[in-house]
Amino acid sequence: MSMIDTVKAAVAAVAGKRANVRMEGAKAGVVLDATGLDGADRHALEEQVKAAAMQPGVEDVRIVLTAEKLERRIIAVASGKGGVGKSTLSANLAIALARMGRKTGLVDADIYGPSQPRLMAAEGVKPVAQDGKLQPVATPYGVSLLSMGQLVEPDKAIAWRGPMAAGALSQLVDGDWGATDTLILDLPPGTGDVQLTMVQKHRPAGAVIVSTPQDLALIDARRAIDLFAKAGVPIIGLVENMAGYCCPHCGGLSDPFGSGGAEAAAAELGIPFLGRVPLTIAIRTASDAGRPPAAGEDDAVFAPIAAQVANWLAQAPRGG
Repeated sequence: MSMIDTVKAAVAAVAGKRANVRMEGAKAGVVLDATGLDGADRHALEEQVKAAAMQPGVEDVRIVLTAEKLERRIIAVASGKGGVGKSTLSANLAIALARMGRKTGLVDADIYGPSQPRLMAAEGVKPVAQDGKLQPVATPYGVSLLSMGQLVEPDKAIAWRGPMAAGALSQLVDGDWGATDTLILDLPPGTGDVQLTMVQKHRPAGAVIVSTPQDLALIDARRAIDLFAKAGVPIIGLVENMAGYCCPHCGGLSDPFGSGGAEAAAAELGIPFLGRVPLTIAIRTASDAGRPPAAGEDDAVFAPIAAQVANWLAQAPRGG
């Protein structure tokens, strides 16, 4: 077998069709397709290929990395006010989409109250930077995560003005997401400078709005919808959280925050109603323990919402 055939066979054994080998005398050149690989995986594959190509008689190996641009679609999860369960929905939506086969990432853009490290069982795990980009942290649920909560000391206030906060959040969104095709963006509550900058700079394909049933929350939800409308971002739909309380002792149902308000508002505004998330102790305790309900085989709450989001993504025009 000739030297070039030997080198090609050795490189193909570790890189498959990703590698194209050329020889000039005793020097090997390898063009390596790194599409969809994050920084760590790119580096590991490059080292493996270099070692494989260094066959007897080969004096030098030069590797050139190439990559096709991966279309990554951002789904913003937003609310007009805090305390409506936006982060819980974001975490469970990301997990449910990952269980459907999507390569999903989650950005905790709620800079002043980051909660995703706890929800996603990733507390105490800090991301590292490579080639100027943050490397997302793996979670037990098949979802990559970047959160400001991973970069600051626990229980310390983040007292930043809008431009500084927006800059920090951009670093999260611009992290090295590798093969991730769907990025869930857990936005801060409200409709201020940070939200507007994020929506304009990192244009989402669509937005999911979260509200509780009562009128005050719906007023703020309408403001969030208006923000996206002005930015030209389509509304995927509205989710009603804390929609009814089931007593764990007697099984009785009550509606401390009202009932059906979000569904009625969605109909009035002409946007899809994606479903209800009940107010249950089970969801609260599981979330606090870093075990989002969407990770369970018996999830009947978040999976139907995620299915509608996935269906919307399949039908929505590309490039949004």
